[in-house]
Amino acid sequence: MNDTICAIATSQGVGAIAIIRVSGDESVEIVNKIYKGKDLTKVDSHTINYGHIVDKRGNIIDEVLVSVMLAPKTFTAENTVEINTHGGIAPTNKVLELLLTNGCRLAEPGEFTKRAFLNGRIDLLEAEAVMDMINAKTNAQRELAVNQISGKVSDLINSLRDDMIQIISNINVNIDYPEYDDVDIITNEILVPKINNLKERITKILKESRNGRIIKDGIKTSIIGRPNVGKSSLLNALLEEEKAIVTDIAGTTRDIVEGQININGILLNMIDTAGIRETDDIIEAIGVEKSIKMMNESDLVLFVLNNNEEITDDIKRLLMELKDKNYIIIINKNDLPKKLNLDGIDVDKNNIINMSIKNNQGIDDLKQKIIELFNISQIEGSDPTYLSNTRSISILENCLESITAVEEGVKNNQPIDMIELDIKDIWERLGTINGTTYEEELLDEMFSRFCLGK
Repeated sequence: MNDTICAIATSQGVGAIAIIRVSGDESVEIVNKIYKGKDLTKVDSHTINYGHIVDKRGNIIDEVLVSVMLAPKTFTAENTVEINTHGGIAPTNKVLELLLTNGCRLAEPGEFTKRAFLNGRIDLLEAEAVMDMINAKTNAQRELAVNQISGKVSDLINSLRDDMIQIISNINVNIDYPEYDDVDIITNEILVPKINNLKERITKILKESRNGRIIKDGIKTSIIGRPNVGKSSLLNALLEEEKAIVTDIAGTTRDIVEGQININGILLNMIDTAGIRETDDIIEAIGVEKSIKMMNESDLVLFVLNNNEEITDDIKRLLMELKDKNYIIIINKNDLPKKLNLDGIDVDKNNIINMSIKNNQGIDDLKQKIIELFNISQIEGSDPTYLSNTRSISILENCLESITAVEEGVKNNQPIDMIELDIKDIWERLGTINGTTYEEELLDEMFSRFCLGK
């Protein structure tokens, strides 16, 4: 990190302005070489300076505003310069070219944020939240990212680690200095409640983090059913546009068709699948296979049935597979004579919505049922201080399994020095969530997913 990096920090294209960001020990000196105006090495920190970018012959490249920010009070905690140019592709690239020929190196994706982490400016959870903020599509996603960037989520992890280190310290004192009278003797009566408290807090964080994942990633929703029951019509009605082709010909939808809607700040990522039936058409058969796979991978299944059609054995079998899933059964074509009979089929009658998609009846009832099923109203009204990253949640789930094993070990009178080692291992794994401990390979992989210039 001894070199000075640069990158275009704004989307490339035609616009009012573009920003080229420079960070590193020599950032001010390098920019000063191509800048005509005040001597940037002598201006105050956190000032904006008017001037021109010029090439080595003195030709003016662009009229600019240059922000000079000196370490450590910058995003990367390094000397940082931001050049505001006019937002054309040619002037922006020319300024970048001049920086590269005068001593800068082109930044890797996410390298500015990576430097902020390595320099102690932010932790790993806050770094991940930077990209979440950039990708936020809803207000709920924005609030979730803000809470992570502000350190609220990190505080949850740090609090767990602080309590663990206290237990570890007490055990060590008991083992190494048993003669000390002013230190609590760690017995099962003292240790069990402490371990149980840690377990309850980890469980609570994981439970609430389900909401965080829903806010960040949305609800993966598959629309399942036989051909011509109204799956594509349902997708179009929810999207309020003609996204999927709708005809009376069975097998029109042969591959998945995707769309996205916002329900009270939560994204519903919907997938219209091929109609499920036996078919000799190879392409259609592949689509049917994809539909069943998608049903098993979804957070929510919208299973569409035709009110004017008797239920078939293959649909009965699929309905039986819904037991352990979040599902809503939609009985469509309610305006036609009833032939459908669900008697004897073990499904939750509270999760059945009667609709006539053709007549736009039942759409609001469906949305309300989704809100109830995922407690969206509660999520919308709460302060979103959750883990939302799959990596972090996976680590915490692993820690929960380990703390449960420690609890059992204490109850079974496992030697106290072994208990101490197990708790220390959990403490270290918790540190990988916010980056207190980390592996270089993890950082390289994570920050490679960031955009260039961030």
